[in-house]
Amino acid sequence: QTAIITGAAQGIGAETAAIFARENCKVVIADIDAGSYCSTVRQKKKMHVDADTKTCTAKAETTAQAINADGGAAIAVGGDITNSEDVGTLVQKAAEFGGGKLHIIVNNAGYAWDDPIEKIQDKQWGEFISLSSDERSSQLVQYSTCQLINGEDTIIALHNTAPFQLVRAAAPYFMLRDGEPRSIVNVSSTSGIHGNAGQASYALAKAGLVGLTKTLALEWGPEYGVRANTVAFGAIKTRLTQAPAGEYVVRPDGTKHAVGFQGGYDEEEKWQVSRIPRVGDIPLGRVGTPTDAGRAILAMVSPLFSYVTGQTIMVSGGKGGM
Repeated sequence: QTAIITGAAQGIGAETAAIFARENCKVVIADIDAGSYCSTVRQKKKMHVDADTKTCTAKAETTAQAINADGGAAIAVGGDITNSEDVGTLVQKAAEFGGGKLHIIVNNAGYAWDDPIEKIQDKQWGEFISLSSDERSSQLVQYSTCQLINGEDTIIALHNTAPFQLVRAAAPYFMLRDGEPRSIVNVSSTSGIHGNAGQASYALAKAGLVGLTKTLALEWGPEYGVRANTVAFGAIKTRLTQAPAGEYVVRPDGTKHAVGFQGGYDEEEKWQVSRIPRVGDIPLGRVGTPTDAGRAILAMVSPLFSYVTGQTIMVSGGKGGM
């Protein structure tokens, strides 16, 4: 089978890709943090390059190379998944890689831009409502060392519009009656189920994915056998939760925002329950890992879940699910 995994250059996406590849799945690493895409954008003079590195990273290619070196099959496809043209290119290249077929989509790409409700600005919510189209197209958001997204790629656009555009573009490869199993997993969060203080836009966006999932299950299940499910992660130890001290993201207005769980932790012992009150009520007594997350996604697209569709599976160590 062939799978598209968005946001797969690092973190949960990269680990999921590696796990899929070990199960003989062809994996398409879709991410904006790709050298080929960075080069293209820079040539068009639309990219801000990190002042320290003066270059763009190529994490997507690195992830794909690691999978191939391990005996798997993977390609990296760079692009902005909120851009319909880039999404079309992604689907085309993925289908070519899969010999004309696609079987799995994992809508994983995302990030959080937190603020209390009274401080959330329009540009954080979903679009630069207050800006002209020219101003919107000129804005860029830097949200890792040299990983950039267009200013319109804010919470609603990235978590809701992008997954919709991807499944719409991939529809011809899923709306088939060839008897082959096909599955879509939308990556949500427990914030989308229970809400979370300071994450109104993120919680709304993640809740919205549940509606998209259920609609996909209803529309594509009866005729084509396509399964669609949502996975809602709790605390998972990734770059955005285990960031080194001092790591930050730069927002469209130039302000810096600290990355990481409670400001960022880079010492393993600080992830013990006794050190972090916020995870002390997780029944399993620890935060999750990208491997935990990737295995859950693998299970959801596997035959083990062949009679499960339209559901939201919480992967949170038991927190909030009892």
